[in-house]
Formats: sequence, C-alpha cells, structure tokens
Amino acid sequence: MTERPVDLSSLPSYGAPRRSLFSARKFALMASVVAGLGAAVYGFSPSSGPVDVFTSAAHAQVNNEVRKVERPIGFADIVERVKPSVISVKINIAEKVASKDKDDSANRDDDTPFQPGSPMERFFRRFGGPDGLPPGLRGNPRGGRGPVTGQGSGFFISPDGYAVTNNHVVDGADKVEVTMDDGKSYTAKVIGTDPRTDLALIKVAGRTDFPFAKLSDSKPRIGDWVLAVGNPFGLGGTVTAGIVSASGRDIGNGPYDDFIQIDAPVNKGNSGGPAFDTAGEVMGVNTAIYSPSGGSVGIAFSIPASTVKSVVAQLKDKGSVARGWIGVQIQPVTADIADSLGLKKAEGALVAEPQANGPAAKAGIESGDVITAVNGETVKDARELARTIGGLAPGAAVKLNVLHKGQDKVVNLTLGQLPNTVEAKASIDDGDKAKPNKGTDVPKLGMTVAPANSVAGAGKEGVVVTEVDPKSAAAERGFKEGDVILEVAGKSVATAGEVRDAINAARTDNKSSVLMRVKSGGSSRFVAVPVAKG
Repeated sequence: MTERPVDLSSLPSYGAPRRSLFSARKFALMASVVAGLGAAVYGFSPSSGPVDVFTSAAHAQVNNEVRKVERPIGFADIVERVKPSVISVKINIAEKVASKDKDDSANRDDDTPFQPGSPMERFFRRFGGPDGLPPGLRGNPRGGRGPVTGQGSGFFISPDGYAVTNNHVVDGADKVEVTMDDGKSYTAKVIGTDPRTDLALIKVAGRTDFPFAKLSDSKPRIGDWVLAVGNPFGLGGTVTAGIVSASGRDIGNGPYDDFIQIDAPVNKGNSGGPAFDTAGEVMGVNTAIYSPSGGSVGIAFSIPASTVKSVVAQLKDKGSVARGWIGVQIQPVTADIADSLGLKKAEGALVAEPQANGPAAKAGIESGDVITAVNGETVKDARELARTIGGLAPGAAVKLNVLHKGQDKVVNLTLGQLPNTVEAKASIDDGDKAKPNKGTDVPKLGMTVAPANSVAGAGKEGVVVTEVDPKSAAAERGFKEGDVILEVAGKSVATAGEVRDAINAARTDNKSSVLMRVKSGGSSRFVAVPVAKG
C-alpha cells in the first residue's frame, strides 16, 4: 500500500484555527499513540500501517475538544434571565375568616395537601404557610386571635402583572403582598383559584413592564435538567438544580393528579414557584414534596405547564374553572377485576355507580360498565378518564366506547358541568344497626351476611355484612361490618343463599375471582374477591 500524505486542511475548522487544535507536537504524539495501538491490536507497524487511522483519530480529537467547549458549565446565564420574574407571595387572612377550621388548617403541625385521615397525609408536606417559618416570620400561634399570615412563591406570566402561585398559598386571603427579586413590594388581587389543581392567578396593577416567564409548550422528558426557583419569605431568591424523575404521578391529591416528579431540592416557602427547563421556560409549578422528615429528600412534584395554561386561561376569563362532567363514580380496572369481567387487559375505567339524572345515567350507562375510549382515544385508567372529561367544556358532545355486559357499544352524550361541591350521602348510622341475628356465613370468604332489610338503617337492597374475620380474604379486600353487598357477578342479591349460589357459579365457570358491587358509607365500589375451589 502506498502511503498518502495527511492533509489537515480537509479537517473541519469548527470555527477555530486548526493550529490551536493540531500543533506539530500534538499531532506527532497522537500519531505515535495511535500507531502503537494499531501495532498492538491489528499487527501492523507504524511504517506500513494505513495512514487513514491517523485521520480518524484526528477527527475524534476534534470532536472531543468541541464537546468540551459545548458542555454546559453552569446555569448562571439561565438563572440571571429568569430569576427576576419569580416573586415572594405573602398573605394576610383577616380575623373574620380565621375560624377554628381555618386556624387548624393553617397551623397544623403536619399540614399536607390531603384530607385528614388520608393514607398519604403523614408523608406529603406542603411547603409554604406559617408552619416551618423562621421565628421572626411566624403567624399567630394555634388558637391565637388576629390575622393569620402565610408565605409562598410565584412568578409573573405577563408584563402587565398577572402571576401564578398555588391555591393553598393564597387560600382565604383578602390581601396578597408580592415582593420581587429586587426587593420592591406590591399589593396583588386574587383573580381566581382552582383547588382541584392547586393553582391560583393573582394580578398586580400599575405597571406594564414586569419581568415575566414563558410557560413551556414542550412536554419534559425523564432525565431533563430542571431548575427550581423560589423567593421564600421575601428574603431573596433560591435556586436548586436536578432532573425530571418521572411524569404522570398520582399523589392521591385528587382525580386530576398528573404531576411531574423532580429531584431538585424544594423547600418550604417555595410552594407556587416555577420549575424551569434549560431553555428558561416554565415546565411546571412546584406544589408538593415527599418528606417524612419535613425537609427535602429529593422528591418534589410540579403541576405541568400544559395544565397551568388551561387553568390560568379560564381563571383570567371567568375567575373559576368549569369542567366537563358525565356523572359517574369510577374506579380502576385491576387485574382481578379484569379477570372477573373477562377482559384481556386491565385497562379502562369501571363505572361503580352512575349518578341519578346525570348525563351518563340518561345515556344508559350502568354500574359495571367499563368506559374504554373517549372520542376515539383509548382510556388507560380511571384517572385518565377523569382528566380527559375534566379537560372538555360543559355542553360538549362526546362519544364513549363502553363494554356493557361483555358487549362493546358506543354511547353519545352531552357533558354537564362538574359541581363545585359533592352532595354528602347518608351513611349507615352504627347506633341504628340492630342485629336480629349474627347473619349467615359465606364460606371461604371469612364474613357473615344478613338481608339488608333485616338490619335497621341498612336499606332494602342487598345483604349487609355483619361480621368479618380480620385474617380473611374479605378483610384483605377492605370489607368491613356495615358494608352492603348489592351485586355478585352482575346479579342482584338479597340473601346469603344468593351470594353462595353466585360464588359457586363462578367456580363452575373456572373463575379465579368474583366481582361484587359494595355500598360503603353512601358510595359504591366494585371489589374482586378470590373464590377458592373445593
């Protein structure tokens, strides 16, 4: 093979003089190393080996040098650009609204985004609010009188003073004070709030040149960089960095949970602050942390920018959010439930109970139906159905694909408007339960039942559970004394004998579980109970 001269002029310059990358000494050293490697690996000598190897190595060296130049060495430029848009939000709740309930809510030692008694209550902590403030910034103590103060963060989304924060930061406030990064303070008005997504829109009047942040149009990917910026307690901005850990998180806060999980440390006082991507756009609004200790452990949750855009647009226009509603109580389709219904996959949303006179009931949807698609888009689970319907406007016409008693059908209906409050349903009063007998045992399930019409306060339909073995399959599935079994395997039951017959029929059909519709505390749900053979 004839040696060819190495022509360095053919190499890309990458915007810099070639001599800066390829001095004679550097090239000779590189050539020597590569030649030695070629001799060791491929068995050719430096004098006879192909010179093309040197050219490839030179290209690799150039690429390495370029990567070193392009690799980000910090976030200072991004922070300098976005930090002025982040504000501190301080509220002052007047004495007239500082009732016992408000006082307890504002000053609980374990203030969380969950209802009292929620399984997740002790693990998730809100950040912001009087709990955890430095001593000089605390509101009045538990049971005290006078104003109650709270603290959080937020950010401007327009130059005319519109800003976003968390609902729980400004909840109940009749005065909001915002402090900018440069120390200037302004009074803001609450334009609207949405407790279901924990978002609030506030407005500062008098200026049209506020620094503001842009909500991102892109969905973040797992592994993307994220900067959590806040202005806690008005003491100046804080910045922490991390990555996106997950998306679509459900933390038990409500049916519209769709959080971005990030590992950037987010601390008290940063609630309502933005989470920025490396383009300097807001990917989410920080709202909750997972924290057994109360401090950051690297698990925080942000409301996605797509949700913020939708909610803020309605708050700005009407001061509240109107969501579509079909009027059904739904639950996930578990593997056991899918087996009981003969489904191939555990997907869709199971209708536990349609609300009387609601759109779904009027359209013929019944308990036990599985909603599998909305307007042709597959429904993965109950949460996805709730988010999809909630994202549509009241009055919109929708097409639902429904599995009804093993048969697929299409249901057309017009959405109602989601009520702001849910009517409380009467539950069984333990004091009114008279037990004429101990009931009849349901074999292999570990519970006894009696006709509901024989137990005062249990109603006239179904069989009421009078006793549950704490170590039984029934107890594992959440059955408790006072629950009323309305249906077993799709058939209404009124006696223990009918329950046994339905279970035996499931065994005969080689079912591993049987589906029961159970009323508990005024609401209904489906429970898949394993049926033992023999």
